Amino acid sequence: MTIQRLFLIAAASIGFSSAAYAAEQKTLTVAGGCFWCVEADFEKVKGVSEAISGFTGGTVANPTYKQVVAGGTGHYEAVQIKYDPDVVSADTLLNLFFRSVDPLDAGGQFCDRGEGYRTAIFPADPAQQQAAEQAKANAEATLGKPVVTPILSEQPFYPADSYHQDYYKQSSLVLTRFGPKSKANAYTAYREACERDKRVKQLWGSDAPFVPAS
Repeated sequence: MTIQRLFLIAAASIGFSSAAYAAEQKTLTVAGGCFWCVEADFEKVKGVSEAISGFTGGTVANPTYKQVVAGGTGHYEAVQIKYDPDVVSADTLLNLFFRSVDPLDAGGQFCDRGEGYRTAIFPADPAQQQAAEQAKANAEATLGKPVVTPILSEQPFYPADSYHQDYYKQSSLVLTRFGPKSKANAYTAYREACERDKRVKQLWGSDAPFVPAS
């Protein structure tokens, strides 16, 4: 008998269901430029079980990556962050989010330009809405400049295909301008070339949570 089966039997005997157990986890959706980077950042956070790369905020159902990158769909590259609210709060996640992006840039993020790479927050409930508003106010107070990241209503989220999930830790090879590289190495090269961490460190200094210490 599997451990999972034993857990379900034990849960049933004390009046809990597997659905109730699963409901403990919450989801926060954010757009912070390249979804590979946002996913890689937030999967490091204690209390986050996974981060899923995808698209939201547009008018086209089930958009492809090529459609979103080409523009015209209205979608953002976004990430759904699955988290345990008993371990990490929406307030913490949103303050981490602002300090992992350039919230002063309305035209994209870092080297990625265009509507698909803009920042945004899509709260799932009133508590997340309030947390997002407070985190945005905190960011503006720290930077001393208007933050352009909008707080938008939650909209359908479409996961990107498997090629894009966990890109930062995949060992399969892809062809880059520097020759064949594993996806993990291609991701690292892209992040460095895009100067994401350099700009975040320039804005946030020691408050940048995902930038390696120099």
